[in-house]
Amino acid sequence: MARMSRPPATPDDPSPTSIAAATEPRMKAEVLAVPRLELCVEREAGKPASRTMVLDGDFIRIGSHQSNDLVLADRAVSRFHCILERVKTTFRLTDVGSLNGTYLGGVRVRDADALLPECRIELGESVVRIRDAAAVAETELARAVSFGALQGVSVPMRRLFPVLDRVAKSAPDVLIEGENGTGKEVIATELVQRGARAHKPLVIVDCGAISPSLIESELFGHVRGSFTGASRDRAGAFEEADGGTVFLDEIGELPLEMQPKLLRALASREVRRLGESRVRKVDIRVIAATNRRLEREVNSGRFREDLYYRLSVLTVRVPPLRERKEDIGLLVHCFLNELGAVDKVHLFPPDVIEDMKRYDWPGNVRELRNYVERRVVLGEGAAMGAAAPSEQSSAPPGSGPPGSGSQGAAPPGGAHDLPAANIEMPFKEAKEAIIDRFERDYLAALLEWSNGNVSRAARKAGLDRMYLHRLLQRHGLRRAAALD
Repeated sequence: MARMSRPPATPDDPSPTSIAAATEPRMKAEVLAVPRLELCVEREAGKPASRTMVLDGDFIRIGSHQSNDLVLADRAVSRFHCILERVKTTFRLTDVGSLNGTYLGGVRVRDADALLPECRIELGESVVRIRDAAAVAETELARAVSFGALQGVSVPMRRLFPVLDRVAKSAPDVLIEGENGTGKEVIATELVQRGARAHKPLVIVDCGAISPSLIESELFGHVRGSFTGASRDRAGAFEEADGGTVFLDEIGELPLEMQPKLLRALASREVRRLGESRVRKVDIRVIAATNRRLEREVNSGRFREDLYYRLSVLTVRVPPLRERKEDIGLLVHCFLNELGAVDKVHLFPPDVIEDMKRYDWPGNVRELRNYVERRVVLGEGAAMGAAAPSEQSSAPPGSGPPGSGSQGAAPPGGAHDLPAANIEMPFKEAKEAIIDRFERDYLAALLEWSNGNVSRAARKAGLDRMYLHRLLQRHGLRRAAALD
């Protein structure tokens, strides 16, 4: 559990102070034409139907639960069955773990583009016709290319900035959804710094990094003697953040048995320390983040439906880097500025930037930053831990570098030369220096291979997850690990 009053920048947090070399600070006014969808229910629960609605949002949920945008009274339809998500000028259809599947044109799909201008989807015993109801003018896109530490000239980011501005000025709890490395913690930081609780405490809890037996104590605190090792009274994250904000990172990893207790605390804004009967009132805002589709977790029974609704009063969805490749040039300049290496801009000529845009960056902004840092250190031969994007130009679009697997990074423990033994140092100190260098290199490569997911990294290395966290903390890599 981390405590801070004004959170610092994270590793994938580009500094906005000097980006003039990359782009103009503001964009020209722009209005975007986007598709509007007409959804017509032609069959519902096996019976003919005729119900039509027109929607023009970015994210449309379909299912049997009353909270969906299109609700189907069909027992064969899951509570959260599928979603339609706008991607550029079309919509992507995604099944979110439904029991009976989603069919497009008679073919069961997990993730597919809706075949506009018209297509039919089958779910359960229902059929929904989706039709392009003609483009409508969207409100003017944000002119700014940044929102604090967030940078972007792409349409997805410029649509996101005004949403974040409104969320920051509001009071309800927030759920941030996005893949690993997209900068969810950066967004949480900006929401806090621009909100009414900016000068109040911010407490960060990594739900995926805490032992299930200790998570209740971390959140709500404990009294002396309440369990083995509880040698003193201790306040939990909710008490520590009183008046401020609690950031629950990787909320999708929260053990199922702990979820009702968190729900109760969120609903009542009251906590009870472990081993104590006294109830304490807390005034907090909760920001939660996850790299999972929580609708899928609800359908599978791994996440409580009522907790999902409590957390997602406001939902922010962060686009992956592969959907905003126009931002790569800007981000490269931001990282060079942050690293104090603006003189290395010659390492990223236009042909290299174009090469980088042909790669899908499964590790998102974090992976991009790591590559920029490697190239700054090693020059054009940068391939430590991951092949340079230029080495994959012959590979199919979206594939990883040769020999790197789908993650775009070489497995940890590869052939890295150890530093030569320094005989000017005593044997013990020289040995410790080499071991320290090995540990840091190994852990950095391990984190990159796992895209910052500590649980996955621990399994790969055959280490206990908590021990791995202590190693990361010892070598100054804890912040990267907190971005799981």
